[in-house]
Amino acid sequence: MSARLADDELLITRTFDAPASLVFALWSKPEHMKRWMGPANFTCPEVEIDFRVGGTYRAMISSPAHGENWFGGVYREIVANKRLVFTFTWDNDGPSPGVETLVTITFEEKSGKTVQTFHQRPFLNVERRDSHVGGWTSAFDKLAAYAAQIAKEHSA
Repeated sequence: MSARLADDELLITRTFDAPASLVFALWSKPEHMKRWMGPANFTCPEVEIDFRVGGTYRAMISSPAHGENWFGGVYREIVANKRLVFTFTWDNDGPSPGVETLVTITFEEKSGKTVQTFHQRPFLNVERRDSHVGGWTSAFDKLAAYAAQIAKEHSA
């Protein structure tokens, strides 16, 4: 990709060893999201999802060092197995409290694997954006392991 991102944008592209339908499902169902959402050393004990355009989601990630961090938003666009667009806002003193960002995720299947492109904007500044890079990257590490585990179970 040759386009340069603005300072208020975050872009993470990741390939998962699972079909697009599975990776998409892991974003759309609470029982799955609880297994991977949040950085390393965080759990996600609370997730509520009304998975439809105009529907809302709310979740909480927690760690001993950082306590409870609630976030949520509204689904703006859902194209099964291909595209997901939703707002994202931290409810409390999280990394960017009260700032609504827009997340756009595309899922492209290639040879049985999924290329997920995650785009989030606008952040208040470069520091706030950069503070999310590690968190999302770490969460996607957990998502990759969970997706591979589920894919393996379904192929067995």
